[in-house]
Amino acid sequence: MPTDKERMLAQKLYMAGVGELALDNKKSRMLTRLFNNTTEEQQEYRTELLQQLFESVGKKVFIEPPFRCDYGCHITVGDYFYANFDCIIIDVAKVKIGNNVFFGPRVGVYTAGHPIDPDVRNTLLEFGKEITIGDNVWVGGNTVINPGVTIGNNVVIGSGSIVTKDIPDNVIAVGNPCKVLRAIIEEDKQYWEQQKAEYEAEIEH
Repeated sequence: MPTDKERMLAQKLYMAGVGELALDNKKSRMLTRLFNNTTEEQQEYRTELLQQLFESVGKKVFIEPPFRCDYGCHITVGDYFYANFDCIIIDVAKVKIGNNVFFGPRVGVYTAGHPIDPDVRNTLLEFGKEITIGDNVWVGGNTVINPGVTIGNNVVIGSGSIVTKDIPDNVIAVGNPCKVLRAIIEEDKQYWEQQKAEYEAEIEH
């Protein structure tokens, strides 16, 4: 018979707060409490805590406290990840975050789902659906990413968006529900490279 943790990770109905899940959640609460009580002078210690908390952590990962998650051990984060204040990741299913991903403040990543039928929901059974975020993604502040969503590579999500469906590569998407606004095109690259060049020229002088 599968355990509730095994059912949870298989994205099936399970009961939270029992067995190994209770122990995993207790460990997460302890590590996030320690993390959120650190000071700005303790960057190395923050990294050590995230390495203990997450399934895997890339290089140069920076999360502004406070940060919250359910378990932590189901989160993988690539290189150069940044999350601004008040990030919440509900990781009852796997959360996979690529390289060079930036979160604005108060971004929520929620894998948890609950039955629509009230009688089943009231038994406290729940489920989760995995979330995947590709490389080179900017997620604006106060965005919510819902269960089962995949966000592609080179994507910008506008602030305040509610992401309920997959977002393809190389687009700007925004809204509630979040929809593709337009593609990111060569002219965008040229414009921002020009802005960067002007910045570098002015700084040199």
